[in-house]
Amino acid sequence: MSIEASSDPIRQEALAGLIASLVNQGHPLQYAQVMATSIIFQTDLDLRNAQMARLLNWLKQEHKDIYASSLVIVEETRKEFEHRVQEG
Repeated sequence: MSIEASSDPIRQEALAGLIASLVNQGHPLQYAQVMATSIIFQTDLDLRNAQMARLLNWLKQEHKDIYASSLVIVEETRKEFEHRVQEG
């Protein structure tokens, strides 16, 4: 998680609660910590994806004049990200 997320007391409480739940299910602590972090990370990704989809839909409905440009920006961002990942 990011520094911002790790300093947020609400997120820390959620992470601690999720870790405790996983440990109570019988997972070793070290695995529960990784699993909980992965679950929260995936949930954050799902939230960001939903936000982007909603924003793009809103632009399509309310601002057709900039919707196409928005799609171009989203696609350029994807390509830039993939390029950074490939370069390491």
